[in-house]
Amino acid sequence: MKNNMIELIKKSSQENDFKDLNNIYTLYEQLQYATSIKQMAEDIFKWLQNIYTVDNLNFSLFDIEKNSKEEIFVKGEEFFLDDNLSFFFIINTHTSLNAVVSFNATSKTHFEIIQEKYTVIQASFFQISPVIQSGILKKNFIESSSIDSVTNVYNRKYFIEHLNKQLVLSGHESSKITFLMIGIDHFKAVIDEFDYDVGDLVLVELAKVIHANIKEYDLLARLAGDEFVVALTSNTDYDNTVNIAKSIIDDFREIEVKVDDEGHSLKKTICIGIDAFDSHGSNSIDDVIKNADIALYEAKNKGRSEVIYFQKEQSSTIDLF
Repeated sequence: MKNNMIELIKKSSQENDFKDLNNIYTLYEQLQYATSIKQMAEDIFKWLQNIYTVDNLNFSLFDIEKNSKEEIFVKGEEFFLDDNLSFFFIINTHTSLNAVVSFNATSKTHFEIIQEKYTVIQASFFQISPVIQSGILKKNFIESSSIDSVTNVYNRKYFIEHLNKQLVLSGHESSKITFLMIGIDHFKAVIDEFDYDVGDLVLVELAKVIHANIKEYDLLARLAGDEFVVALTSNTDYDNTVNIAKSIIDDFREIEVKVDDEGHSLKKTICIGIDAFDSHGSNSIDDVIKNADIALYEAKNKGRSEVIYFQKEQSSTIDLF
């Protein structure tokens, strides 16, 4: 790839080759402003679309050590790497993660046009590899500081920081967020009877169920132990909120968690406490989360699979500590 770049520079006195070189540095400059590896992938797609009329793309990270792939950005119709019209490029980042960019031509003529520019595209990806490497390192740092290592949902620190930033950005506009505090009934019994590995499996399954019942712009975090918190930024209606909570409870009740190699499985239940935040009110986000936790405590005292909306009198009758 280095030789391709050098060859382009040598020939850049010719108009077409100069244009190719200019396109490469346009991409390089654009990626400098990307705030995440996903945005870099989107910028690469737009670049390929604009210059080579590519209308589908798969950008993924391949972990050499784990032999696993994580899709970062997918656009357009599905295609396969063994298709006659497909291309793929590996961007070596000199880390355990390499980026893989693949796309498909729309016709044989389109394929031949791209094939003619193959070395130019290859040189482009060689040039941007340090930027991609930086994006991967940033992604890993953000995930290690904001993602719960067991369930891959946000941790408390990131959850609170993100919500506070969202409120600042909203300015004087009224912001209403409903919080669901979710806890597993008698979770300690799982650890006592089995082990922490089985406990982790239960937590992972609960995180999946919660994700399946909320929208993509709602936030989910694991606070500690068996407790999760959801910020429903898209919904503040009382009845809808209770319906979402009941749906999470009902779906999780049906989940079976494998506990051994002999086919034995475990089923658990959850309770949910709810409270709502209003930016025009007197309570902070921390206050509302505490209120939802109080409601959860009351729900667990009431029994299994219970939902309770926080009432002010609960805070004077329940001692969480």
